[in-house]
Amino acid sequence: MTSTTTESSTGRARRDAIAESLVGRRRELDLVLAAVTAGRDILLEGPPGTGKSTVLRAITGNWGIPFVLVEGNAELTPARLVGHHNPARVLREDYSSDNFVAGPLVEAMRSGGFLYIEELNRAPEDTLNVLLASMAEREVAVPRVGTIAAEPTFRVLASMNPFDNVGTARISDSVYDRWCRLAVGYQDESEEVGIVAVRTGSEDRKLIGDAVAITRATRSHPELRRGSSVRGAIDMVAIAVELEKLGTYSSRENLVLDAALLSLSARVGVDEASEAGPEQVITEIWENHFFSSPGGQRRVRTA
Repeated sequence: MTSTTTESSTGRARRDAIAESLVGRRRELDLVLAAVTAGRDILLEGPPGTGKSTVLRAITGNWGIPFVLVEGNAELTPARLVGHHNPARVLREDYSSDNFVAGPLVEAMRSGGFLYIEELNRAPEDTLNVLLASMAEREVAVPRVGTIAAEPTFRVLASMNPFDNVGTARISDSVYDRWCRLAVGYQDESEEVGIVAVRTGSEDRKLIGDAVAITRATRSHPELRRGSSVRGAIDMVAIAVELEKLGTYSSRENLVLDAALLSLSARVGVDEASEAGPEQVITEIWENHFFSSPGGQRRVRTA
């Protein structure tokens, strides 16, 4: 057996081992795994709740390296990203490498982990400049500490929701040029059913099917500019299971409605031109799901 054949067999075995902890996302896993194995950094673009961080955690878990999570926002300054000197110790001892407190970037570089930045397009431009330099050189210069070189498995990964324009900044071409980019969409219906079953532990396939169908319908409703991810279906099933234990509902459909209102109303965004509220739209979706089957009568929207 040639070395190439052996490497291919090992690579597939490792990929299959990682895939065991995921529901679906086989193509995305292959692409991300190929990129990071090749030593590349990767930017994942897609709506929230589509399994971006789950895929990365599965890889780092298999590789036995840290997964360092950072939230991109206006407070992510270069000092927060790189690290800082402990002020109290500086007053006593002056500046030294011993009183330097590593930030997530230095932590990931020293440990050879994955630095994962959520909502990259919310981070300040000067922070991105520090990040890009460390990606290009695989090292970072820290004043009064010296140059810190990254371990070979260090990668910089990021995600962003291209459909969210509130509080975000345009990503420049120089930033895009540093990353391999993968567009990540919603999972298909069967995968979402599997995800909800795994995450909730519920064996009620009818309830899971209802929750997934109602959640998926929020993504195509004409009066919603933002639908819910599979997280909405997960919460809907979990809440419905607990509501059922209380025994206060006269019908299963009404139980599902309350679970849907509670789990989805904060996760959807109503179009500015619509006069409806999220509760009205969710109720309409619920009515269409349960009462518009073949031979059934579609109900008009209720208040």
